[in-house]
Amino acid sequence: MRVVLISTYELGHQPFGLASPAAWLEQAGAQVVCRDLAIQPFDPDIVADAALVAFYLPMHTATRLAGEVIARVRAINPHAHLCAYGLYAPLNEPWLRAHGISTILGGEFEAGLLALYQRLSTHPSTPPPSTQPEPRISLAKQAFLPPARHALPALQSYAYLAHGPGQQRTAGYTEASRGCKHSCRHCPIVPVYAGHFRVVQPAIVLEDIRRQVAAGAQHITFGDPDFFNGPGHAIPLVQALHAEFPALTYDVTIKIEHLLRHAALLPALRATGCLFVTSAVEAADDAILARFAKRHTRADFVRAAGLLREVGLALNPTFVTFTPWTTRQTYIELLELIAELGLIEHVAPIQYAIRLLIPAQSRLLELADVRALVQPFDQAALVYPWAHPDPSIDTLYRQLLRAVKVRRNTRHEHFAEVWRLAQATLGAPPNERMQRELARRADWRPIPHMSEPWYC
Repeated sequence: MRVVLISTYELGHQPFGLASPAAWLEQAGAQVVCRDLAIQPFDPDIVADAALVAFYLPMHTATRLAGEVIARVRAINPHAHLCAYGLYAPLNEPWLRAHGISTILGGEFEAGLLALYQRLSTHPSTPPPSTQPEPRISLAKQAFLPPARHALPALQSYAYLAHGPGQQRTAGYTEASRGCKHSCRHCPIVPVYAGHFRVVQPAIVLEDIRRQVAAGAQHITFGDPDFFNGPGHAIPLVQALHAEFPALTYDVTIKIEHLLRHAALLPALRATGCLFVTSAVEAADDAILARFAKRHTRADFVRAAGLLREVGLALNPTFVTFTPWTTRQTYIELLELIAELGLIEHVAPIQYAIRLLIPAQSRLLELADVRALVQPFDQAALVYPWAHPDPSIDTLYRQLLRAVKVRRNTRHEHFAEVWRLAQATLGAPPNERMQRELARRADWRPIPHMSEPWYC
C-alpha cells in the first residue's frame, strides 16, 4: 500500500516529522514516499495512486500552507484517505475536517499513523468511520525507531549554521523529547500535551545523529521544546554524543526558568559542543510575562544572559514583541535592554517584528480581557484577530516587518534601522547612550546562528 507523507514547512529543517513515521510505516511493509514542499515541488504523480496521504502540521505556517495542498490532493485522488498529524492538527480539527481530512493525530503520532495504515490495509474499501478509532491526541510512551531520512532531500538543501564570516556548517536536526512540563498561556504545545513531555530513547537519538553525520552534518539542532525538561535525559545524551563525535557542535532550546534552575549544568553543555541556546524570553515587561505565565521576570532574563556569557554560550533570545499590552515605553525599553546586555548581534532581525498569534484553543482565551479584545475566529488565517488600542503600535509593527526583510550586512545595521523607526513612530526621546552603542563597530562580533532564523 502506498503512503505519502507531506510537509509544507518546518523552519528550514529536514523534517523529523516525516522521517520518524516513515521508519515505522516502512517496517510494517508500506511503500512510503516523503515530500517536503519547502524544498521540493508538488508532484501530482506521487499522490495519484496513494491509499493514504498524511500531512505533517507542526506549526501555524505549515497548517495554513497545507490548505491549498489538501485541496489539490483531493482533486487528483478523491479516493485517498487523508490524515493530518502533528501539533497543530488537533488544534484545527474542525477546519481540517471541513477540508476533507478524515483522521486527526496529535501528540505522539507515530503509533497512530501505524494503526491507521494497518486499518486501511486490512479494510481498503471500507468507508471511513464517523468516529476515528485512533486517538486524536496520544500521550502514550513510544519505543521509537531511527528515522528513515533516505527519502528526503539532502541536508545540504536545508538551513545551515553560520559560524563566523564566510563559514558555514551543514546542519542536521533531531528531537530528544517532545511536549513540555510547563503551561505558558501563549504556547500551542500546552493544549495538546497538557504539561507532559515524552522522551525519545537515547540510543535512537544517537543513531539518528550518527546517520546524519555520515550524510555530512557538522552541527545538530535539537528541536526539543525545552532541552532541560529532563536534564537527566539530556546531559548524558550530549556527553555520549561528544564522546563519539568530539568535533560536532549543536544548539538547544531552554526556557529562562530552567537556565537559572540548572545553571550548574551549563558548563556541561559548553564542554560537549553546544554553541548557543535559544530561549523564549518573549518580553522584558513583567506584566506581559505574567499574562503569558512564563514563570520568569525581566530580572531573570538579565541573570540568564549573564550566566550564559560567563560560561561561553551564546544566547539566542526570541520575543513576542507586539502584543495587545505592548506600549511605546515597553517597546523602547526592550530595545534599550538588548543593547545594554550586549545582545544586538544575538537577536535575529525578525524578532523585532513578531506579533502575537492567538490560535484555536489558546490558553490566552482564559483571560477575560483577551476574550473581550479578539474578533471572531478567522478561518482563513486560523487565528483570533486583534488590533492594538494604540494605532501607532500597529503602524510600527507593519513598518518593522518590511524593514527586517531588507537585506543588510549585520544585525547591528538591522538594529539601527529598528531603533530609528521606533523613535520616529513612537516619538521616543533621543538616547545618547544608544547612539554611542550604535556607533561602536570594533566590538561587533557575529555569533553562531542558523541561516533561517524564524522561530515559532
